[in-house]
Amino acid sequence: MPTAIHISALNKTFRGGRKALQDVNLTINTGEMVALIGASGSGKSTLLRHMAGLMAGDGSAQGLIQIHGKTVQKGGQIARDIRQIREGIGFVFQQFNLVGRLPVIINVLAGTLHKVPMWRSLLRWFTQAEKARGIEALRRVGIDECWAQRASTLSGGQQQRAAIARAMVQGAKVVLADEPIASLDPESSRKVMDILARINREDRCTVVVSLHQVNVAIKYCPRTIALHQGRVVYDGPSVGLTPAVLRELYGADADDILSLGDHISSLEDKAKLVPHRAWPVPLAQAA
Repeated sequence: MPTAIHISALNKTFRGGRKALQDVNLTINTGEMVALIGASGSGKSTLLRHMAGLMAGDGSAQGLIQIHGKTVQKGGQIARDIRQIREGIGFVFQQFNLVGRLPVIINVLAGTLHKVPMWRSLLRWFTQAEKARGIEALRRVGIDECWAQRASTLSGGQQQRAAIARAMVQGAKVVLADEPIASLDPESSRKVMDILARINREDRCTVVVSLHQVNVAIKYCPRTIALHQGRVVYDGPSVGLTPAVLRELYGADADDILSLGDHISSLEDKAKLVPHRAWPVPLAQAA
């Protein structure tokens, strides 16, 4: 299967010497839907921003990120043609990143700006065909009736769906979603995750979504990558992340990414259905 995202020897050190990412090595295949989990401060958002070329890693010669074979960054240097590479990368932010005073359709059509002449982007002038494409994307996320409203009038869940529609109009083949449901109510969260799963399935987009709770990862993502203090400590089937495994990996931090009560019972029930020999060995144990 073709590789969508390749990361090798990626490190990131912030001022003061704090290690945000430590020797990250990952390969994600085209069409996968992958959850990125970890406690707060584990490096999830930092890793996604590196994938998108929004942040450069440390200057080691070995550090490399490629998207569909094109180099996003190498040796701590962002690629010179990063704007062109980003055309194929959709980034869904936790706080939506919409311009509240502009109509929803204009926010969605911002995903086409890399394809239109500069004068049209400055005037926010779009063809009927482009507008039709934007409204179709809004229809697919279930808010086409809101196309003319100011973005600020939408609920949080609707704004996040508009942000996903923007990535769809962009024609992104890789969608990176940075905790897209963290500030949403349960019903809006379900709708957003359903949409991400649908575009992964129907459009064959590669989706990497950072999540705060593992039960959501198990429901929507066949594969989960778990980070702890900037290191990959688990990379395997989501169903293998039982509460016992998570507590072994994270210790006291495990409760930060576990849904307690009924969700733990649900996870334990699912674990009984998986033969123990089928569970992957967490990387922390294999080291």
